[in-house]
Amino acid sequence: MRLSPNYGAEMTFRQRLWQVNWSLIFLIAVIGGVGIAMLYSAGGGNMQPWASRQGIRLLVGLMGVFAIALVDIRIWLRYAYVIYGLVLLSLGAVEVIGSVGMGAQRWLRFGGFQFQPSEFMKIAVVLALARYFHRMNIEDIGRPAYLLIPLLLIGAPVALVLKQPDLGTAVMLLLGGGAMFFLAGVRLWKFGVVLVAGIASIPIGWNFLHDYQRQRILTFLNPETDPLGSGYHILQSQIAFGSGGVFGKGYLQGTQSHLNFLPERHTDFIFTMLAEEFGLVGGLLLLLLYAILMVYGLAVAVRSRNHFGRLLAMGVTVTILLYVFVNTAMVMGLIPVVGVPLPMLSYGGTALLTVLTGCGFLMNAYIHRDIRIARHASEA
Repeated sequence: MRLSPNYGAEMTFRQRLWQVNWSLIFLIAVIGGVGIAMLYSAGGGNMQPWASRQGIRLLVGLMGVFAIALVDIRIWLRYAYVIYGLVLLSLGAVEVIGSVGMGAQRWLRFGGFQFQPSEFMKIAVVLALARYFHRMNIEDIGRPAYLLIPLLLIGAPVALVLKQPDLGTAVMLLLGGGAMFFLAGVRLWKFGVVLVAGIASIPIGWNFLHDYQRQRILTFLNPETDPLGSGYHILQSQIAFGSGGVFGKGYLQGTQSHLNFLPERHTDFIFTMLAEEFGLVGGLLLLLLYAILMVYGLAVAVRSRNHFGRLLAMGVTVTILLYVFVNTAMVMGLIPVVGVPLPMLSYGGTALLTVLTGCGFLMNAYIHRDIRIARHASEA
């Protein structure tokens, strides 16, 4: 596809800078600030070892938001497949030279820097699918042959992630990719066919799961069967939720977390710690902040006059929504524990930078909302 520089208004760097939405930056800073405060509490009232590092990463990530947002959106469109390819190569490299941690081979290490390519793939898939569906009209999307390439774009990273193994990330990639298909206009009956096929393949898929993955599912169905083993995490999380009540025990006063009953309180179960210290009210206020971010993303997508920006904004919004839903549902015992972090709260550089990268693309779609991009050669 040829991108015509004369199709739509050109924007100078200064014009883009003036278009920056500072309310989004403020919202990100507030959510990130809540995360630093909770990591300070997780550290027992100390900035070390988590809060200070997270603060530095948040500042670096915010600079990344600006860097991504101020690049011409047509450049991101042009190099979407290149970015996807590089992330896919790094995901493949994990199988060869990846670092092993917590029983899984998921990280690449360069000197003192370590990152998880599977996290970045969540945004790379959105970028590549937005690029692909941008040039598709509704008639093309209705033809099954035209869906083979986007299915491959999703299937390749999912297969690599499952080998690590990382079932939670694989599920998020599938759900995020499926959302992009829906947003692009794929008919609902095709999702029904996939759903029926998926349900029918559950007995086969069960045999391919690792023992610990099967145990997580069985524990989800009945955590009381092994309260000191596989059911320990979710039972302690539910106790912490209940003990927080409506208004919580107070900042730095959570007993389940500070007496080390609550595992992984700085990563996967940070929402549980927040609910124990600030209660139902605190948890709902945090969810309200995420809801505002979701509404912002939807508004950007609706306002965008180019299809690529529309799909990109919606894809990023759905990805962040999946992060929030899977983590909160997991710690409340509504779904099995799959190790998905809470965006901008859980400790972890790769997950934080991934979400902020998505926010950068969201801001980019907002800045370039009035730019029109040719979808077909005949429009250029």
